This record gives sequence, structure tokens and C-alpha cells, in this order.
Amino acid sequence: MDRALRQARLAAERGEVPIGAVIVGPDGAVLAEAGNRTEADRDPTAHAEMLAIRAAAARLGAPRLVGCDLHVTLEPCPMCAQAIAFARLRRVYYGASDPKGGGVEHGPRIFSQPTCHHRPELYPGIGEREAGEILREFFRDRR
Repeated sequence: MDRALRQARLAAERGEVPIGAVIVGPDGAVLAEAGNRTEADRDPTAHAEMLAIRAAAARLGAPRLVGCDLHVTLEPCPMCAQAIAFARLRRVYYGASDPKGGGVEHGPRIFSQPTCHHRPELYPGIGEREAGEILREFFRDRR
């Protein structure tokens, strides 16, 4: 999670919403890491999780990341949660919960839907205090 928090801080420095994500392979090696780039890429899908999934899939040469784990600083949104299911990620560790935009424990609860093809193991609250503070600081500075 430390690497994901670092990616979140780097995203904030670029003026992006500070969310970071890291994908770790079955052997524990880091396959990909990213921070949000929606503003820089002018792409509404350039969330940290999506970028990390794309990079890990390209690195492995496969569309499914079986046995891989995602560490992300904020509860994934519905779009990212669906991508996580499609990628067949094994576990998702996330920091802060997102009552407004989350798609895992809030909102549509993607992994609880009967149409969800894959349900990763979930580990919420990892680095929650620090992840939440990075987000609060970012938005406080913008007001």
C-alpha cells in the first residue's frame, strides 16, 4: 500500500485526484503502478486502477490477471470494480471507503451482483487514515 500511497501523492502534485494503485503478481513482484491521469490524458477512464490493470495485462501479455492482487488507496468506483472482475484479480486491498462514488461496499456493490462473473477477496481499510488524509488535503486546498 505504501507504493499506492506514493502514486496518490504524485497524482496530487500533477493536479489529479490523488488515487494510486499497484498490481502485484502471484510471486509478489510489482507488475504495474499508476496514479490517476484523467486530466492529463483527457480521458474519463484514466483512473489509477484502470491504468494499472492495462499496464499489468500488457506486461503479462494476457487479459486476465489471475493470481494478481490490487492495492488501491480508495474504494474502486463501479467502472473500476467491473474492470477488476473482468481482469479476474484475486484480491483487492483498498484504503479509504467512498460512500459517494464507491462501487464495492457502497453504491451498486458490483461484486455482490448476481451478474458479476468474478468476485475478488476484499480487504478494506488498509492505509485508510493516510489515504483519507491525502484526499482531504487535496480537496481542502482546492476550496
